[in-house]
Amino acid sequence: MECASPFARRCPSCNAENPPAAKFCLECAKPLDHAGAKAPARVPATNPTIRVSEGPAGASVDGERKTITALFADIKGSTELEQNLDPEEARAIVDPALKLMIDAVQRYDGYVVQSTGDGIFAIFGAPVAHEDHPQRALYAALRMQDELRRYSGKLVADGGNPLQCRVGVNTGEVVVRSISTGGKTEYTPIGHTTNLASRMQAVAPVGSVAVAESTRKLCEGYFVLRSLGPTKVKGVSEQINVYEVTGLGPLRTRLQRAVGRGLTKFVGREREMEAMINAAKLTQAGHGQIVAAIAEAGTGKSRLFFEFKTRNRSGWMVLETFSVSHGKASAYLPVLDLLHSYFDIKPEDDARKRREKVNGRIVTLDPALEDTRPYLFALLGIVEGEDPLAQMNAQTKRRRTLDAIKRVLLRESLNQPLIVMFEDLHWIDEQTQTFLNLLADSIANARILLLVNYRPQYSHRWNSKTYYTQLRLDPLGKESADEMLGALLGDGDQLTALKRLIIEKTEGNPFFMEETVQVLLDEGALVRNGVVKLTKPVAELKIPPTVQAILAARIDRLPADEKDLLQALAVMGKEFTLELVRAVTTKSDDELNRMLNDLQLSEFIYEQPAVGDVEYAFKHALTQEVAYNSVLLERRRPLHERIGAALEAAFAENLDDQLPELAHHYSRSGNADKAAEYLQRAGELAMRRSGSIDESIAYLGAAIDLLRALPETPAREQRETDLRMALRALLLYKDE
Repeated sequence: MECASPFARRCPSCNAENPPAAKFCLECAKPLDHAGAKAPARVPATNPTIRVSEGPAGASVDGERKTITALFADIKGSTELEQNLDPEEARAIVDPALKLMIDAVQRYDGYVVQSTGDGIFAIFGAPVAHEDHPQRALYAALRMQDELRRYSGKLVADGGNPLQCRVGVNTGEVVVRSISTGGKTEYTPIGHTTNLASRMQAVAPVGSVAVAESTRKLCEGYFVLRSLGPTKVKGVSEQINVYEVTGLGPLRTRLQRAVGRGLTKFVGREREMEAMINAAKLTQAGHGQIVAAIAEAGTGKSRLFFEFKTRNRSGWMVLETFSVSHGKASAYLPVLDLLHSYFDIKPEDDARKRREKVNGRIVTLDPALEDTRPYLFALLGIVEGEDPLAQMNAQTKRRRTLDAIKRVLLRESLNQPLIVMFEDLHWIDEQTQTFLNLLADSIANARILLLVNYRPQYSHRWNSKTYYTQLRLDPLGKESADEMLGALLGDGDQLTALKRLIIEKTEGNPFFMEETVQVLLDEGALVRNGVVKLTKPVAELKIPPTVQAILAARIDRLPADEKDLLQALAVMGKEFTLELVRAVTTKSDDELNRMLNDLQLSEFIYEQPAVGDVEYAFKHALTQEVAYNSVLLERRRPLHERIGAALEAAFAENLDDQLPELAHHYSRSGNADKAAEYLQRAGELAMRRSGSIDESIAYLGAAIDLLRALPETPAREQRETDLRMALRALLLYKDE
């Protein structure tokens, strides 16, 4: 507006500046069709320091509470370099190392908060939440160490000194917000979690990765961990357990981890199992089938496939693979996994051994498939000598590679029927999707049963095929959920109320139920000693971190305005009316209706039957809790105050039915005076209406507690005295 000069176009992939008319990035060659949109801050290759002009995409302007994994990495030996070399020479050695570290973080969608000159501070799970942020952080940390070892080897080979780094990782809750300083805005987490991650980096052995207990609990099995024992850490009064991450573990999925812990009873999926068995019979008769299981996270898609495979694998060759949440950055990852399984390729096999296995399998299967070998070798990265496909057009090479894999599978199905399982297609990469489309089009007359599962946000083009069956998995009904918890906890009367609370909270989601029970066991509320016993009262259930991460990741993928509205709705409660939403928010009716409709389409909320005003309810109570807990207190309090005022205005003629709600909102807004008033009225009403002494005692006791937080005045003291007398009378009446 000042000089009319056009702005440079920034690449959404690498953040490089390009001429205004450019259609492709000059640095990475990616299309610039959407270059005008704000992209997450990226680190230029020449300058690892993070400076964010407007905050990263997905960041809340006001800030949020989030559970994240923090990573600190520091290069050892950089100080000596700077002392012994010219500053420019030292930076020429250190900067490429920093670039490798930053690239490792960004490969797994981490966010680099800042560079410290010879190290970096990064977070995973923010600005946008990921359900596996602790694992992503450790994948990045191990990749960082591997890349630095290779880089250091080159330095030594050229006559220089080696470079090594220490990495520290910790998981926990922080407050994240955009902070403006000197005209710049930086996205920064604040809290003990990041401080402890920094301490982990300080105590990590050189060239290694150290994690605290909270990260260990979430990553054990996915990674190999070695205890470094109790360690005194600066700023922490007691010694804490520290663990070194030494490599990848045997587990890759949540189901594999559950198998290690011991699977719970499989219940409530008889209809789905019968449909899969029918598809298997058709496949064995030469009519290939596709069966897709679609469900929200934790509902049991993988468990259904596991049970079917276990019960029906006799006489079949079973090939299974899955996508991972960070897999879109890696082409063919599930296909490679499938091929490794088919050719029996082990991680310890060298290139020669892998070639022998592929050659042997192809020759035994059908010599006519000889022409597939160059494509399989290239895809598996085991080409010997000069690559015969090096000069081939990329599109032609890809088409022939995928066709080669398809031909091998179709030929194998003549020898024996195949079950081919692809899990978690919502995370699939483009190349694997192309292969799946090719395979799905080719199996109608083959003995191949293609099993796929995914979450509702994924879509494909196979729905119209006559050999396609879709299974929609809903959460378990009350009877099945009771049966599952009975097998998990036992049938003692002592646990009846707890089971009811768990089912109500998780709404029958099997994974959520399992994780909730595990948290209760970890915290000692439940003890398993032959039988499961409750050791202390459980009034509220803590949301397991695994469940919190799944729900937070889904919420964070909403557009910013819809996420903001969802958080406001969460403050209103599990249920709310359209009139209340209008009174509390500042949106126009058209805008509000659009966003409420979108939240319904995404199945965050449901409209429910009501007399008079339109009413809504959260689909899942846990979603409402996660959204509520993400709102900072400084935003939460005025929202509660506005909700209280809106309820007073809407029900001015008859407040009796709203007294508990009014007390709830005013107590959380910090308006103790009004909260105490409504608690007192709720207690008196409880006695008048139903003679509920316990309920009345609870209300009056809560009112007294709130009054004690107010400044001492004669009026407050008189109110407290009156309440204490009323409470005493109730207690005496109860004793009689």
